[in-house]
Amino acid sequence: MLQLVAGWPGADLIRGSGTAYLLVNAAHILGIALLVGAILPLDLMIVTGRRAGEVAPFLVRSAGVGLALALATGLWLFSVDPPNYLGNRAFLIKLALIAAAVLNLAALHLGRGWRAFVAGGPATPVARTAALASAALWLSTLVAGRWIGFL
Repeated sequence: MLQLVAGWPGADLIRGSGTAYLLVNAAHILGIALLVGAILPLDLMIVTGRRAGEVAPFLVRSAGVGLALALATGLWLFSVDPPNYLGNRAFLIKLALIAAAVLNLAALHLGRGWRAFVAGGPATPVARTAALASAALWLSTLVAGRWIGFL
């Protein structure tokens, strides 16, 4: 399976072109920026009891676009050398943190308080806890991602 991932044409493209690698890496960073740049303000609004009103749906969509871009480009970057990444402890921690953050996101959005919050109501204590966990998980994911290059 790893050979299949490593052998797809996109992996060959960025392995053989510094420019292609640069552009895919920049797109990955853009995705991360969109994701974290939208999630953190929303999480902080929830944690501090601010009402989100019209801004919440926009931030959620921005974060969703960022997550999709970061995942797609992250998989592309992974395809360059899958065995190396899978042997990197920081990469594995990053994957676990992403999984936890996405599960936390799903729990928050499926909870009763989310619709009320988006409609302009106050955040419930459960939503505040989930938002605090979200901020911690996404920031930890950033740290783990940077850590990959040092191991």
